[in-house]
Amino acid sequence: MDIDVQTLIFEFIGGLGIFLLGIKYMGDGLQKSAGDRLRDILDKTTSNPFLGVLAGIVVTILIQSSSGTTVLTVGLVNAGFMTLRQAIGVIMGANVGTTVTAFIIGIDLGEYALPIIAVGCFLLFFFKNQTVHNIGQAVFGFGALFFGLELMSSGMSPLREVQAFQDLTLSMSEHSFLGVVIGTLFTFVVQSSSATIGILQGLFSEGAIELKAALPVLFGDNIGTTITAVLASIGATVAAKRAAYVHVIFNLAGAFIALLLLGLFTQYVTYLQSVFELNHEMTIAFAHGSFNLANLILQFPFIGALAWVVTKFIPGDDTVIEYKPKHLDPIFIQQSSTLALDQAKAEIIRMGEYAYKGLEETNLYLTTQSQKHSDMSMQIEGALNNLDRKITDYLVELSGESMTEMEGAKHTVLMDSVRDVERIGDHFENIIELIDYKISNKVHLTEQAQEDLNNMFDLTILTVKQSVKALDGMDREEALAVLQKEDQIDRLERNYRKKHIIRMNEGLCTGSAGIVFVDIISNLERIGDHAVNIAEAVLGE
Repeated sequence: MDIDVQTLIFEFIGGLGIFLLGIKYMGDGLQKSAGDRLRDILDKTTSNPFLGVLAGIVVTILIQSSSGTTVLTVGLVNAGFMTLRQAIGVIMGANVGTTVTAFIIGIDLGEYALPIIAVGCFLLFFFKNQTVHNIGQAVFGFGALFFGLELMSSGMSPLREVQAFQDLTLSMSEHSFLGVVIGTLFTFVVQSSSATIGILQGLFSEGAIELKAALPVLFGDNIGTTITAVLASIGATVAAKRAAYVHVIFNLAGAFIALLLLGLFTQYVTYLQSVFELNHEMTIAFAHGSFNLANLILQFPFIGALAWVVTKFIPGDDTVIEYKPKHLDPIFIQQSSTLALDQAKAEIIRMGEYAYKGLEETNLYLTTQSQKHSDMSMQIEGALNNLDRKITDYLVELSGESMTEMEGAKHTVLMDSVRDVERIGDHFENIIELIDYKISNKVHLTEQAQEDLNNMFDLTILTVKQSVKALDGMDREEALAVLQKEDQIDRLERNYRKKHIIRMNEGLCTGSAGIVFVDIISNLERIGDHAVNIAEAVLGE
């Protein structure tokens, strides 16, 4: 019997591993074939909750993971691309989309798993084309999913003879709550609801578990899958945390309602099984699908209420970086160039404010090494790039209209300034990469170097702030002050380089620390240059 137990365990955990790998590969392959279109689907179709639900279903079918879609959504909310209400629709859709995996498993392709894997490998190894590669990866994953399931099933089939397991399933059919807990815990451990459902389908088809005991596990499994999003939202913005907790509340409420109606639901599933002559796997798939669809239909009208509950549950202000421009209205381009220029300028000032906020966050990241500051800076950098594109397009469109000489001059100033603000973002992104390098390679900066960097940061942030202020009020005095500060920054940079070389010669600091230090101050100096460009544009030089 010893060998049997070992084989049983090995087949089960090996099968589970191959299954999870299969799902991941299949999702990755599909995701790469779809590329950035996934983000676009989510970004464009979420204007109303109903479309959001459809987008959630489609994206989840494509990446084969409801937690994947939820994590993507949390990311989009975090980045300010999506509001909480829009996110709720997508998350609801993701729950329905994830049931597709169970239906795929229901089509009993186990016997063909190995040839499918072979086809996938063939596409992966014998073709250079990236698209074929991606399809190969998806096909390989598809086959691996079934192969893993076959292994798991054969590992589980002797379970029905094990007394302890029989007792467990018996108590599960008597105490449905126990099934929910087991489903939740197991899904939490393997981080994939599809895996738990797959195992459940295996057990049910081997006759190791009854339907009445299997259904609560299925509800629990839906709760367990929400953990991934909660983990993804740790350290994210308030809005992103809310989106993750919506997933939890939505699935908890669904499981609670389903438990109350368990008797009815079991009869309904048995009825489906007999009418459509479903195999055991398909029966579980239909149960899973029906449960999630019913949950969606029940809770869809309460999207507003869900948003309200979760806002009360996680209080706090949203510090969301708005990726999208607020002021650029195309209607002004035809009607009034003056107003259109004012709109563009207001947007550039917003960009400028983001730029020095990003610098402040970068400085905080250097001193505290806390990841949230790095994330915030990178989000701001993303927003700067997006705004840069949008404002430049707007200004280019505007240049086609007739403008007075004054307006023409202002147009030129704005065109130049946008580019400078965007470049500031690129430079603090470089600094963040240097700080990442410093952290991951445990590079130690001397206290003196750290102090020099902080001084340089303070001066640079002030200079950027002042140049934005000068642009805002077209203020010559502020602009002249920026030029003076930039001289200071240049002097500091030369001075700090000298001090650094002295420290190197005295053996106080290492070569890698030197690279980090010098690169950070030269990036700061370049940021100063861009601030000067903005000031010079204001002065009309």
